[in-house]
Amino acid sequence: MTRMLQVLAVTLVVTVAGCVPDPETPAAIDTPAAPTAPDTVRVLAYNIHHGAGMDDVIDLERIADIIRDVNPDLVALQEVDSIVTRTGHVDQIALLGQLTGMTPVFGGFMPYQGGTYGMALLSAWPVSDVTNFRLPDGEEPRTALSLVATSPRSGRQLRLVGIHFYETQEERLAQARSLNDYLATDSLPTVLAGDFNSEPGGAVMDYLAETWHIVPKGEDHLTFSSFEPEKEIDFMLLRPLDRFRVACQYLLDEPVASDHRPLVIDLVLSPRNLP
Repeated sequence: MTRMLQVLAVTLVVTVAGCVPDPETPAAIDTPAAPTAPDTVRVLAYNIHHGAGMDDVIDLERIADIIRDVNPDLVALQEVDSIVTRTGHVDQIALLGQLTGMTPVFGGFMPYQGGTYGMALLSAWPVSDVTNFRLPDGEEPRTALSLVATSPRSGRQLRLVGIHFYETQEERLAQARSLNDYLATDSLPTVLAGDFNSEPGGAVMDYLAETWHIVPKGEDHLTFSSFEPEKEIDFMLLRPLDRFRVACQYLLDEPVASDHRPLVIDLVLSPRNLP
């Protein structure tokens, strides 16, 4: 039996390959006489391939199962359909919001098959300041989808930005530069998450590393494809670094539900991050 057939023969089983802390971020919570305790936040990034699994079945229920199993506070999803013919005219992020009990936010890229194709965010925290910022076009239009999430425990805020850069290196670099310009005056601690379609050491990730902390994954770092990983193109980035500590980061071994692996990160927000 080929590797692909073996993958498609298994049932949906999510396993954690291992929790990897980030040693570059410990100082964020080591502040003497901090006025309040730190907050923790779990973020999931996942390119869901419009719900189409490697078994050619479109199944949002199993995507929702993965999200519920991870139990994140914030989620960045790529390749999401809204009322599109190929996915049965379903508003995918609205349905995922219902299935997970989280607040859904959709960011459309372009009209597609009678609906809209784009990406989405989910939040278990109260949401404000939602924007869908247009980036320079690649072969397809692209945006950066952003929201501000407020901790229900302390009132601290952070920004989550979801991206899906595309297509050539030149186009992706232009998108990264435009995004940095857009966020240049934002003082909130920010998590940038998604499918960068770029590998470490390339022009796009090297450029972003000048102003963002790219969270290292450790030995298990390949995110695409889900059934036979060979590339690292999905990332989470942080800034400013002193507002965070990365307590844990890991990839899920889930070879069926999508063609990408889900990426999870547990963050501690610095006590200095006051509203």
